[in-house]
Amino acid sequence: MVREVRTVLDLKPYRKALALPGLRPLLLVSILARVPMAASAVVLTLHVVSLGYGYAAAGAVGGVMTVGSALGAPLLGRLVDRRGLRPVLLLTTIASAVFWLTAPHLSYPVLLGSVLFGGLLTLPVFSVVRQSIAALVPPERRRQAYALDSMSVEVSFMTGPALAVLLATTVSPEVTMFAIGAGMVLSGVILFVLNPPTRTVAEATAPGRPVARREWLTPRLIGLLAISVAGTLVLGGTDVSVVAVLREHGQVGWTGAVLTMWAAYSLVGGFAYGALSRPVSPLLLTVLLGLATIPVGLGGGRWWLLSLALLPAGALCAPTLAATADAVSRLVPASVRGEAMGLHGSAITVGVALGAPLAGAIIDTTSPAWGFAATGLLGTLTALLSLPLHPRRPRPRPTDPALIMKLAHSEREKSALTS
Repeated sequence: MVREVRTVLDLKPYRKALALPGLRPLLLVSILARVPMAASAVVLTLHVVSLGYGYAAAGAVGGVMTVGSALGAPLLGRLVDRRGLRPVLLLTTIASAVFWLTAPHLSYPVLLGSVLFGGLLTLPVFSVVRQSIAALVPPERRRQAYALDSMSVEVSFMTGPALAVLLATTVSPEVTMFAIGAGMVLSGVILFVLNPPTRTVAEATAPGRPVARREWLTPRLIGLLAISVAGTLVLGGTDVSVVAVLREHGQVGWTGAVLTMWAAYSLVGGFAYGALSRPVSPLLLTVLLGLATIPVGLGGGRWWLLSLALLPAGALCAPTLAATADAVSRLVPASVRGEAMGLHGSAITVGVALGAPLAGAIIDTTSPAWGFAATGLLGTLTALLSLPLHPRRPRPRPTDPALIMKLAHSEREKSALTS
């Protein structure tokens, strides 16, 4: 039995991936850079509320910034493809410094307008890291590398919001905003010095013509982006539904513990996914994530029951994100990989942005338990509707002369039998 488990979960690919030059520092920097980004939404909410506005106004600020991030990710990725990484890092680092240093002093109407540009020129850590992984890691090791990347996202989102709330409540939201700006500037400087490659040496030196968008933005890639939206829609809805269920049963104080357990399940699932001996389809993972989320609300209002109910869906979070990123990196040419990864990042952002208000609307009209069911069902259906965009690979034509003669002889025999 132990031997069978070892054959399914192989840890050697992890060791081989981490031994590749440049991957370890890239993953470490990605954790550092994502912590302030994970904290930004919480801090902006606390800041707007401290100005005397309601949570709807705070949500509007977060929504506008999300729109900016979704629009900016593919544009910055395209700029990386054409001009290189360092000019983009220089531009976004300066923009982040200006925004986070001035934002605490802006009135609400001015802040609402400026967050669009703040989101548009956000440091493109997510897409840059995933693009660099495709350049640093050979295809046979990318699944483990993207699994590690997804696990690093979970670590950042476990620590970032908690640190932000702690600093904002003990000092002030304004000081926390300055800290986020400092963190983003530091991350941009480190990435500028590290300058991780965005293409392999062979890809960078190989001659090639410009690739038109219609050539690489294929139905299959659109299907992968739809799957990414579906998966993160489920995650955004789950986040809101957890808070609503615990609040309804008077256990809102356990929210942090439940969300931490959910993130821990994702870490374990991501590690197991990378250790599997065979890859798993991102479509299948997304469908399973949606189906596993539907019954979570049946766990009741006790925090520990809700934590247990989240286990299957939580274990599928990081694998789903890793599988979609890996698939996108393999599907597009290296010359447009930055833009494609930007589109993937936008799809993730859009999914989360849709999932949270959708779950909130369902919860307001029914009950918190239906938030899980609705977003899980919608995520599943969205993933299944993308199925026609994933054509099966055509069977390879035989090239061996002996095999061709054998197939031809078999066809003649079939014709003789039928006649």
